[in-house]
Amino acid sequence: MDNRPIGFLDSGVGGLTVVREVFKQLPNETVLFIGDSARAPYGPRPKSQIIEFTKQLVNFLLKQDIKMLVIACNTATAAALDILKEELMIPVIGVILPGSRAAIKATQNGHISVIGTAVTIESHRYTQAIQAKDSQILVSELACPRFAPLVESGGYHTPVAKKIVAESLRPLKFTKQDVLILGCTHYPLLRSIIQNVMGDNITLIDSGIETVAELSVLLDYFNMSASQSTPKDHRFYTTASVKLFGEIAMDWMNQKSLSIEHVELKDL
Repeated sequence: MDNRPIGFLDSGVGGLTVVREVFKQLPNETVLFIGDSARAPYGPRPKSQIIEFTKQLVNFLLKQDIKMLVIACNTATAAALDILKEELMIPVIGVILPGSRAAIKATQNGHISVIGTAVTIESHRYTQAIQAKDSQILVSELACPRFAPLVESGGYHTPVAKKIVAESLRPLKFTKQDVLILGCTHYPLLRSIIQNVMGDNITLIDSGIETVAELSVLLDYFNMSASQSTPKDHRFYTTASVKLFGEIAMDWMNQKSLSIEHVELKDL
């Protein structure tokens, strides 16, 4: 047994969609989460800067003795996962490979679409991961740069959100995919709108859910699961507004209270 916390990082609040699944699937585990909302979104930034920011978040988590790291951000996964796996002595999990595997299992017609930030889409990491498993699958990619800022602002329930999602996904209405990967952990907060725009015949893949399923397997494999009797001291950190972060976090995860602290960028 290993009762140390699992570290989660994201460019903002999107990674909370992964944490929500941890609360459901792995209730014995302790969560240590940091979201860099002050510098969100990461999507439009140069790859070198994303790597720099991600490493800062990782170092913050490592100082608090995490046993495993989950990069709960597709953009950071695309830019920095391979580097962090080489550099760190603890297991590191990204969100792209689990989502790709789930999409392959779900497709019936061999046509999968992926939506994500510009960096994630330009990296073609989803296409590479999917076609490495099955080269016959057709993958369509679409950057949706307005989605993450919409979620970060707390506007994912508004009529404006419906308009932005409909406009952004219009190109996919002309493709024949039967599976759509939500290739950014912010996007599940827009899931109901995305499903409505795309139609009920399209299967949506939430990479966060699939990542936690893989996390569960790895905890068992490395014999690192926490004991059931250990008190859970979940801690959340944000580089931006604690108030806005808390409102989104408690709404999305259906929690009445959470331990949330502000972290200055200079302290990362």
